[in-house]
Amino acid sequence: MDINQARTFLAIAASGSFLEAARQLHLTQSTVSVRIRRLEEELGVRLFVRNRSGASLTPAGRRFLPHAKRLVLTADQARDEVGLPERYRATLRIGGRIALWEGYLPRWVGWMRRQAPDVVLQNEIGFEEDLMRRLIEGTLDIGLMYTPYHSPGLTVEHLFDETLVLVSSRPDDREPGDDYVYIEWGPGFYAQHSRSYPDIERPPQVANIGWLGVQLILTNGGSCFLPERMAAPFVQSGRLHVVADSPRFRHPAYVVYPRESDNPVLSLAIDGLRELARREVEVGHDA
Repeated sequence: MDINQARTFLAIAASGSFLEAARQLHLTQSTVSVRIRRLEEELGVRLFVRNRSGASLTPAGRRFLPHAKRLVLTADQARDEVGLPERYRATLRIGGRIALWEGYLPRWVGWMRRQAPDVVLQNEIGFEEDLMRRLIEGTLDIGLMYTPYHSPGLTVEHLFDETLVLVSSRPDDREPGDDYVYIEWGPGFYAQHSRSYPDIERPPQVANIGWLGVQLILTNGGSCFLPERMAAPFVQSGRLHVVADSPRFRHPAYVVYPRESDNPVLSLAIDGLRELARREVEVGHDA
């Protein structure tokens, strides 16, 4: 069986679209269609139902999904591990939102390096859509994010709750002003924000990540909502200020990983994430 056919199948299963899979794989839609047709001919079953909304798996497609993941994962592991120096026994691929790479995930990397110095860590930044797609495809071992969705074969586990606070470049701000930067923290934040600020006009500045919001208000002045632990170094140095009496929003962080995996260090890695998550909660309570 052609490994590229399996990759193409997984890309369609993850995105729900032949067109989107073609875009992600940098192929023409006709090439994607040909690969799936040949795969279906080889298996003797129909894998997708195509309709106006995209493509959905047939019962046979759902049965083939875990096998396709194993095919791609085995090929990737073979490529990665055959080329590893002998002192390394495995590779672990982890991706997360950039805000979770502020403090939390770098500490986890340090923890893993001490616990398993013979493991290569591939560390990446990504958004939920790409992280979930790669987890479904089997090209990522662990994903850290704020708004995951459930998919067959994946475990979604709550790690800890961020606290989003309003910070400003000015110490005397009391509410979002004309230079407020709205950061797209997801639907949960949108709902809480709308309830707390029902009369606020659409902000003239919008950013899709907290890091970008920080750069904008540090350079031009203004305010935005940030995770409390992300804002702490800027507040402690006096470059930013927590806006007094402003609302504080709960923002859960999750880890997503396969229910079944051949990776020998996946369980250790998840245990480390849980341990450091407990520390995050303890520090938050102490603060």
